[in-house]
Amino acid sequence: MAVPDSNSTTEKSFSAPDTRGQIILSAIINEHLVTGEPIGSKIIAEKFVNTAGLSSATIRNVMSDLEDFGLVEQPHTSAGRVPTDKGYRFFVDNLLGVLSLSNEDLSLINKELGLNEPDLSAAPDRLMEKTSQLLSALSQNVGIVVSPSLAKDRLQHIEFVNLSEKRILVVLVSAPNIVHNKIIRLSESFSNEQLDRTSNYLNARFSGKSLAEIRTEILKLMHEETSLFDKLLQTAMILCSQSIESDADNQGEVYVGGTSNILTKRDFADLERLRELIRTIEEKTRLVQILTECIERDPTIKGSVQVVIGSENSNSSLQNCTLITAPYHIGDGETVGTLSVLGPTRIEYARMISIVSYVARILEKMMSKDFSNIK
Repeated sequence: MAVPDSNSTTEKSFSAPDTRGQIILSAIINEHLVTGEPIGSKIIAEKFVNTAGLSSATIRNVMSDLEDFGLVEQPHTSAGRVPTDKGYRFFVDNLLGVLSLSNEDLSLINKELGLNEPDLSAAPDRLMEKTSQLLSALSQNVGIVVSPSLAKDRLQHIEFVNLSEKRILVVLVSAPNIVHNKIIRLSESFSNEQLDRTSNYLNARFSGKSLAEIRTEILKLMHEETSLFDKLLQTAMILCSQSIESDADNQGEVYVGGTSNILTKRDFADLERLRELIRTIEEKTRLVQILTECIERDPTIKGSVQVVIGSENSNSSLQNCTLITAPYHIGDGETVGTLSVLGPTRIEYARMISIVSYVARILEKMMSKDFSNIK
């Protein structure tokens, strides 16, 4: 994960601290993640074996150097140090090892997602909801899942069913066998014969393409095809457009679990900041945009977990938050959705990264109905 450029002009020209500095920085962060308190040199000397043989005075000097680097700060003169956003970033990029999930975490994932007895008929929306709740339960923070967008799903089969005058049920089966149902309301009525002709035409000509691509191609065809097809194309255009209209600007649905968890975090003691954060979580379109920015911030690590820490967030309401986000893919590897854990910057980075990465892989397999080697 790339280290962002520092905007600070008061810090040393940044170069990595030496091995001793890295050990002490890691010790400060690991202890602070547990206690939430400023960490003093005495605690480091007593609790961390890698600092054995170093006096408190030596550790204080190293901590002072870390502060000069902008990796830690001192809340007040008599206090110990706490990590800065830059310190967390260095920790995540350089000092964090890969953590295997515990049997307890794996057991909860298997139980909540039904991996022991997979339900092949489970609706995608229910799976997304359960996954957001699972991420929340595992992290004790906010779990977020963005479902595949109907506009981007690849057409496998589509049907239109008249429900009543000017109300039609769209049944779209996308690869791999994911069923979407959506009711659309039209300004005109269509006969069952018109709907059948349109669905047959779309299935025969546009299989494998997304509704958004189909709509674009139909526009082109309407200028090229003979008048014999004009009415059919117009009907197809209307139905495709209405099917993806109001789909949050072609974004998927957003499932959020555990918003109440942030109310228990002392890291969010500022009530105005807390209200602003909750407003952001409740604005689904805004949330999708934030998560999309997260997974696109470093294209060189496509498919990997992205960690955005505190002030790295472009949204002001997330300046005290960390977002740990991963895309998930179906079929040919195209990103179809995202999942994320949102919490304070004081979060269990190693465990959360492992959880988000593993759950993303499991979600891909469940969406693909591929239960081989799932555990």
